[in-house]
Amino acid sequence: MPELPEVETVRRGLLPAMEGQRILQAELRREGLRWPFPTDMAKRLTGAGIMHLRRRSKYILADLDTGESLIIHLGMSGRMVISGLKATHVPGQFHFIHPAVEKHDHVLFHMANGARVTFNDPRRFGAMDLCATRNLGAHPLLANIGPEPLSNEFHSDYLADRLKGRKTPIKAALLDQRIVAGLGNIYVCEALFRAGISPLRAAGRIGAGRIERLTDTIRATLRDAIEAGGSSLRDYRQADGELGYFQHSFQVYGREGAPCVTDGCPQIVRRAVQSGRSSFYCATCQR
Repeated sequence: MPELPEVETVRRGLLPAMEGQRILQAELRREGLRWPFPTDMAKRLTGAGIMHLRRRSKYILADLDTGESLIIHLGMSGRMVISGLKATHVPGQFHFIHPAVEKHDHVLFHMANGARVTFNDPRRFGAMDLCATRNLGAHPLLANIGPEPLSNEFHSDYLADRLKGRKTPIKAALLDQRIVAGLGNIYVCEALFRAGISPLRAAGRIGAGRIERLTDTIRATLRDAIEAGGSSLRDYRQADGELGYFQHSFQVYGREGAPCVTDGCPQIVRRAVQSGRSSFYCATCQR
């Protein structure tokens, strides 16, 4: 499942093709993905202008000039690919070359600038929905989501207050979208390693100084991943079809049995299963 850096990378990749542009035609090639598409989705999108393209947690939000917002979730294998908008050698002219539509190309946005944005999803665990922009905060997919980890609302005092008295492991607490938005298994493992905190430690037993360090490392880890273009585990692709490469910088995730990267540490990376998910950590460096 793509995490916050992957979704943010896709959003940024889509900006030139979609933000400030009009949808000439929305083409639906099936009745739904993980859930059925909303009523008259193609009709409601066709002709709409995209005023803003933003992200909330792991969702891409396209705010339309019709007063609605399109909610997009990539699911496990969903990707959005741009074709067209390639400049020619003649100043001021462009050519628009689009590949043939493939079997798993389920939604196509034909844009007024000549671009085509295609949502491809072999497993069909992705989702799209339409909601009145003014009511987005109450949408079932977005309601009760905590602050964005890169926003000013996410800071050490806030996190300390939310973790106070909690007996659940810190790993599980950080994956709780009600506490902080968009964090997933990969980057929580990496941030906890950078902060020197064991994923097994009770959330309520982490001191103020370590919580401050943890908030800083969460921010730094996410920023590094976004700058690197996200990870490319399994089916993830950027909007231009290229692979991300932050996975080459993983310090613990997926490295079970490998030596700890900390200089002088004799330990190997361990794996523990927590709530059905793998946690990777160094038992010496993380306490």
